[in-house]
Amino acid sequence: MLFGKEHVERYEATDGEEGHDWQNTTTLILTTRGRKSGELRRTPLIYQPDGDNLLICASRGGAPEPPAWYLNLLDEPEVGLQVRGDRFTAHARVATPEEKPAMWRKMAATWPDYDEYQKRTDREIPIVVLERA
Repeated sequence: MLFGKEHVERYEATDGEEGHDWQNTTTLILTTRGRKSGELRRTPLIYQPDGDNLLICASRGGAPEPPAWYLNLLDEPEVGLQVRGDRFTAHARVATPEEKPAMWRKMAATWPDYDEYQKRTDREIPIVVLERA
């Protein structure tokens, strides 16, 4: 199945008909501005709705360092999103300690490997809340 650059290209070309539904979960395309290069970076990520917001997980498979897209949105929290054919701007923020437990359960329910990723690393894997602008 698709992931990475090809996933982004097929998702964008088909308005998510190819790529939104992926390995028994759902994905969106996140666009951030590179904090060093200034270039736009598009990344396919698993997401879940949470009320009016969307949730993503900065897991990087449990690596010791967070993913580049996460560092980019910390630097510039205004991001682009595509969910199926819907393209919009959102404000990204890290879930608060009070919000995170319920949000983590929601994300782990859609992708159980998140619990394994957290066990692999000493860093606390953040949940990012995407609020439509």
